[in-house]
Amino acid sequence: MAKIGIIGIGNMGYAILKGLLGVYGKEDIIFTDVNLDRCQQITKELGVAHTESNGQLAGEAKYIVLAVKPQYFNPVLADIHHCVTEKNVIISIAPGITTTQLKEKLGDEKRVVRAMPNTPALLGEGMTGVCYEEKAFTQEEKDSIKDIFSSLGRMRIVEERLMNAVVCVSGSSPAYVYMFIEALADSAVKYGLPRDAAYEMAAQAVVGSAKMVLETGEHPGALKDKVCSPGGTTIAAVSALEESGFRSAVIKAADACYKKCTEI
Repeated sequence: MAKIGIIGIGNMGYAILKGLLGVYGKEDIIFTDVNLDRCQQITKELGVAHTESNGQLAGEAKYIVLAVKPQYFNPVLADIHHCVTEKNVIISIAPGITTTQLKEKLGDEKRVVRAMPNTPALLGEGMTGVCYEEKAFTQEEKDSIKDIFSSLGRMRIVEERLMNAVVCVSGSSPAYVYMFIEALADSAVKYGLPRDAAYEMAAQAVVGSAKMVLETGEHPGALKDKVCSPGGTTIAAVSALEESGFRSAVIKAADACYKKCTEI
């Protein structure tokens, strides 16, 4: 029996598959997707076997990752409803769909993990918020859940009531960061820097700054203060960002994201 099965191989499903391959063998993973041509292409590319139906995958995998968009959940759950047992572990990465809602479709005895990864999982640099009812799982299964998401980058256990907040700060946020990198690079191109150099410098600045937060443990505000010399160039830029409502815009974006999660 394959260890991990992925249903849905869009951007997020593919990122999870690639992340898993950094730790797991090809024989430990299977996947499927409604687009069988894409399945064949990915099998050829990565050497990972695919199945031709959701039900077949559910019968062969212990850990079943539901990597489909919320609007496609009902038909997928209908496909696997009679195939999964209490021995399976169902992992949902859909925003806004609760454990209770999943159990209503699959059965109260089914064991469900909710997770919110992000696309940097493709490179093993993802961040995943995870929640599940610990007493329903063996220690071996808990270790496997940790291994699965650690293979994608970092993971953190959170309460289910906080999963929508995880979507805001982690699941959706790479898009905000890409916009920041693009805008920052544009500012340098405006003053003559070649675009490839501008993208490289802006992206590496984000990578390095993020590592400073994660590895030093210092507050982001304190790290910011260390860059801002009195009367210098950086504090002038920070002042302009504040005047333009930079932090307020980010918070409003998260508010919109959270609201959308509650409406799914």
